[in-house]
Amino acid sequence: MKVCFWGKIADALLGKTYGGGELQISLLAKALTRLGHEVIVVDLDVSEGFVTDDGIKVCPVKDYNGGMKMFRTLTHRLPALYSTFVEIKADVYYCRIREYRHIIVYMAAKRVKAKFILSLASDLDILSIRKRWKHFYSSNVKDLWGIFNGIMGEIVYPFLLRKADLVLVQHEGQKEILSRKGITTRVFYNLIDANGLKWIKKPDSATDFIYVGSLDKRKGFEDFVEIVRRTPMHTYNVIGRVRDKTGNTLNEQLKHFNNVQLRGKLSHSDTMNEISRSKALISTSPMEGFPNIFIEAWGCGVPVLSLYVDPGDVIKREGLGFVADGSLERMIEAMATLNRSEVFSRNARSYVQTFHALTEVRMVEIKSIFDGLLE
Repeated sequence: MKVCFWGKIADALLGKTYGGGELQISLLAKALTRLGHEVIVVDLDVSEGFVTDDGIKVCPVKDYNGGMKMFRTLTHRLPALYSTFVEIKADVYYCRIREYRHIIVYMAAKRVKAKFILSLASDLDILSIRKRWKHFYSSNVKDLWGIFNGIMGEIVYPFLLRKADLVLVQHEGQKEILSRKGITTRVFYNLIDANGLKWIKKPDSATDFIYVGSLDKRKGFEDFVEIVRRTPMHTYNVIGRVRDKTGNTLNEQLKHFNNVQLRGKLSHSDTMNEISRSKALISTSPMEGFPNIFIEAWGCGVPVLSLYVDPGDVIKREGLGFVADGSLERMIEAMATLNRSEVFSRNARSYVQTFHALTEVRMVEIKSIFDGLLE
């Protein structure tokens, strides 16, 4: 079987990206090669093709940046994408995130009589446009091109959800939302390479809590800083890059707090080490899919204290931390009474091993999904 992915995936395949949808695509691609399938990744940032050590073929899009800048999307980019996908002649095409250019992949799949998989990357993909405006468009759309992408995405994505041969969701909550819209889906939990995780039974760190992620408005960084202001008795480790003006302003403010260490962006190994030495991971993001960092924290035996997000109610159901349902007061109370025990750590690691680790059981699941499409 030949499977085609697309996006800015090359860095993730080479171990240079450790989060988000890129990581999930790279792990799935590597799993499929282990199962004996031919995997091709189309990457817009690659000028020359190459083959990874795992045997994945990475292809550029010829003439993607040709033509006049104002018109090249229509004259060069979209036609070049379509031609590339048709020439690959894959048996299965896989797309992830809310992106209007997926329609080109879908059209190519239909042209070569292949199957088309659409995978959700966030709850926002399927919630109301009002919520997408509040949590994404309002802070990310900054020019006419952003408006164009947003409008096209609003047109294309609902169409693809109904036309895809298979829709994969990250958790039961997403499945329920789409079920109410008459769309059949399959839950496919995010993958994780458990080999990179660390478990320290008795942390010796002086840091109580850790925040890992983008320092910006979209990820709820304002709420995190407010928590810091209200809890001078706790210490914090902050790992991540500033992504917008709001994040930069708040980051500058945090420099004046003696109980906060601003670490910037760290390597994946160093980040896991810092997480494993913390009492808990703090999340203030108002909207997510199934954050990889949650899974990594649990794999390190560390609870997640989340102000808003509980993917598929897994934190409450499995006892993997605490969800404050938007209440800063409840969040702060939970932080004050938190007790990270060895029993919790074992249970959290067991959960990750069962549902997310790329074990032989997950390999069988992946084989079943892709083989089943062609039966």
